[in-house]
Amino acid sequence: MASVMHTFKAYPSDRDVGLAAEALVTTHPCLKEPGSTNGSYGWKTSLKFKMGNYRTKLARSGCVEVSVNAGRRSVNNPEREHPHSNIKRARRAEVNYLPNFPRGEDQTTFALRRHEIVQDSPMVKNFLEKWPALRFDSQICAEFHRVTNINLRNQFYAELDRHTPRLMALYRQKAARTGKISEALRTILNHYDLQETPDVNVKRTAVLHALPVYLRKGTQNSLRHADTLDESTLFDTPVALLTVVTDGASQTSPVHFTSSSMAVVVEGDLVLRDIPGFSDAFALLFGLIYALHLDYPRKLVHTFTFVQKIFMGLDDGKPLKPCLHALKNDLLLKE
Repeated sequence: MASVMHTFKAYPSDRDVGLAAEALVTTHPCLKEPGSTNGSYGWKTSLKFKMGNYRTKLARSGCVEVSVNAGRRSVNNPEREHPHSNIKRARRAEVNYLPNFPRGEDQTTFALRRHEIVQDSPMVKNFLEKWPALRFDSQICAEFHRVTNINLRNQFYAELDRHTPRLMALYRQKAARTGKISEALRTILNHYDLQETPDVNVKRTAVLHALPVYLRKGTQNSLRHADTLDESTLFDTPVALLTVVTDGASQTSPVHFTSSSMAVVVEGDLVLRDIPGFSDAFALLFGLIYALHLDYPRKLVHTFTFVQKIFMGLDDGKPLKPCLHALKNDLLLKE
């Protein structure tokens, strides 16, 4: 059982182990425990210990995905890291979180990159100096596919376009009410309505700009405007999508549908520039977060979590926050 469970997750959650225990007694009724509520509580506890023992054996045999968490604090090593803190494991449904080197080889590009980025947590600028190919959009998409086994652009745009009509309807319903959130949504939608030719790219831009507002999360310092790309002003910017405003457009506008280019900033470094559209920049930032093993921007946690689970189908088994669950239900009502 532990071996089979490990093929799905190296670190299953309490719910995952419970489902495995229930499946065990359902398949083999003779193992059902008398007196237990569901007949599998004892098996659930047993499987937790079995998984721990199995991970220990794998770590000793050299399985990197679990050995990375070995050698923590113990009676003989009291100064090391606490055994239950900062556990390195897949948290956003990554398929290839920390792969082993291929048999007979010590270093390969993808496995080596994952080892460096997960184990050492280097500065993004230093990491990209060693792996400059990740500054190209095609390589970001390729790396995202290696980590998740999903085509970044195809999946993102297919789901974004599928949900756009319903999302726009929900935005307009909210904008018709009173309050700061409704006022901010009205401003974005008014700018959208003024566009003479609202093509698919304009619609995508409007939907993505309004999504964090609808989820009641501010976007200050995460979605920024500028007339020039001056890296000296970005040193304290952790993560941002930078719109390069041209043609005398106002930088105070909440959204620009016809800006000449976009840039992606990570840890004060201009990772990508001259991206033709906002939606493409958004997708590439999402891909970079997976490729570089970054946390979601604090102001956009709900937005990126929604994109991860609803658009990209990368369900990590964790329950959705109430605002995200409500939006998901509203989208499904239309279907």
